[in-house]
Amino acid sequence: MTELQVGELLLDLALLFALTYLAAGLLERVRIPGIIGALLVAMALHYTPLGERLLSPEFHVPLTFLADLGVLFLLFYIGLQIDPGEMRRSGGDIIWLTCLNTIVPFLLGMAVMLALGYGWLLAFVIGMTRMPTAEAVIVPILDEFGLVRTRVGVYIIGAGVLDDVIEVFLVSMVSVWIGARAGEVAGDIGGIIAGLLVFMLLAWLSHRWFLPSLARWMPCRPRNLMLLSVVILFGLGGLSEYAGLGMVMGAITAGMLMRPEYDRAGVVGEQVTQAVQLGSYGFFGLLFFFWVGLNADLGGMIQEPVLAILLFLAAFVGKLLGVFVMVPMGKISVREAWTIGIGLNARLTTEIIVAQLLLSAELIDVHLFTALLAASAVSTISVPLLFALLVRRWGEQLRIPQNSVKEVSI
Repeated sequence: MTELQVGELLLDLALLFALTYLAAGLLERVRIPGIIGALLVAMALHYTPLGERLLSPEFHVPLTFLADLGVLFLLFYIGLQIDPGEMRRSGGDIIWLTCLNTIVPFLLGMAVMLALGYGWLLAFVIGMTRMPTAEAVIVPILDEFGLVRTRVGVYIIGAGVLDDVIEVFLVSMVSVWIGARAGEVAGDIGGIIAGLLVFMLLAWLSHRWFLPSLARWMPCRPRNLMLLSVVILFGLGGLSEYAGLGMVMGAITAGMLMRPEYDRAGVVGEQVTQAVQLGSYGFFGLLFFFWVGLNADLGGMIQEPVLAILLFLAAFVGKLLGVFVMVPMGKISVREAWTIGIGLNARLTTEIIVAQLLLSAELIDVHLFTALLAASAVSTISVPLLFALLVRRWGEQLRIPQNSVKEVSI
């Protein structure tokens, strides 16, 4: 970027932050998290000259990088608040929830495609795009309402992290399919599995030996603990991205691994936690929501309304139905089922990536591609708002500690 372009980008970001500040003030008055203001402002600017400039190649690349930093710091902060012991105690329930909230939308998505006359293989792939959850979108709102350490928070984060693995295999499978048609190897699922195993091994070694030693290397001061946090965050985030697992898994894992060091640091750990929270929600997180809003394009809903609505409903209704199966099992209440089901409907990049791969390989036509983008845009816009409204209405009833699973009143 030239000096002139850097100056333009800084001025554009200044305008985005200013408008977000005003929008957040209005949202806070009706008890909706101000961070949603960044999403709404960016969505409103999508079709303006400012939005077009920010989406142009010279600005889109640096803005995407800043958004990636936003994801890293947001989810690192969330990882700091996760208790691995509580997560393990709910492991069986989280696995059940992940299976239910992915299988049902997958089947509905397949049914929609088959009913419209598409082939079995394409229906299978599009059905899988109905499964993943973009927890990076919904988790900051959970934190704003103080729900991360509740049953709702643990289930959403746990199921979201688990289905990140599904996202990895979905993109890998599509790459292999495209490569097979082209007569070349475009992906290696075995390599993904190996990367996952290596990542888990390094995370375990860091927890047992590396981190405690590194934490004692320098005096326990806020700046030193913050520097160590950045090393671990960027290291695990980069490793998980390089292994094809996505940096979301690396960021949350980094936070969970650093939590014991923050606890041992006492007051220093509390100070650094506050600094990470301020940086995440006051700067980096807003950049991420700007990126989400700018990339939400509803134009496809006008071009392919029926197909887009059917694809959206396959995921939306499917996830809700899957979550509601947990109610008669005695795991969650009806209010929690609504909230978790809406939260797990957050969507972002996976289906767009898959759609772009399929279109480039001429495996789908432009009509299906447009419908997939439109369905993703509708979810991106509606889910954060619906989730915030539900939590605003049922906030106190949802603040049930995670370990009170057996005390559910349906």
